[in-house]
Amino acid sequence: MKILVVDDEKTLVKGIKFNLEHDGYEVDGCHDGAEGVALAKERGYDLIILDLMMPGLDGLEACRQIREFSAVPVIMLTARSEDMDKLIGFEFGADDYITKPFNILELKARIRAILRRAAASDTGGKSEKLISGALVLDPAQRSVFVDGRPADLTAREFDLLELLMRNPGRVYSRENLLNVVWGFEFPGDIRTVDVHIRRLREKVEPTPAEPAYILTKWSVGYYFRSNRGG
Repeated sequence: MKILVVDDEKTLVKGIKFNLEHDGYEVDGCHDGAEGVALAKERGYDLIILDLMMPGLDGLEACRQIREFSAVPVIMLTARSEDMDKLIGFEFGADDYITKPFNILELKARIRAILRRAAASDTGGKSEKLISGALVLDPAQRSVFVDGRPADLTAREFDLLELLMRNPGRVYSRENLLNVVWGFEFPGDIRTVDVHIRRLREKVEPTPAEPAYILTKWSVGYYFRSNRGG
């Protein structure tokens, strides 16, 4: 597994790199956002750890640029713990957040959880395509097409859509979705789910303001309405 660590704190990058390599990961490190984007484009990473606050190209913009060409899972590091900062990070395509200072064991646990979910999606045995109208999800390729055009989803958005499409009509509360898609260890705000649902609708719905697929059960949660008739 290949991991990229991007942080302007050189000592921190060195420490993370040492600990992850000790666990058998192949780790690259760099110290500014622009170089991180270039490396992400050049090399195929399984996960990227990206600092939020960096001089020059900060983590949010770096994450946004990475999302233009890759759905690789991104863990954001931040010295700030405000919920709004985290929500903005999710808006830009981050999959998870860790607030500095953090325990290296916590970071390793988050990495294992994200990579485990990605591996389960890749080899879970349910490889048949999920089709609803003009929306097609291919679990084997982890790809989504709308009207024949690829939809660039993040890893978390893909997992969320796959869960909903596999269980049409089932209403999931925000807490359910956090537990199933993000994992029980995720400490984030339930508004994280709303952000991802909105972004997902913008990418797969013909009219995001009037969704045809991902619907809201008011005061309960979200569910998928299948349209097999096309």
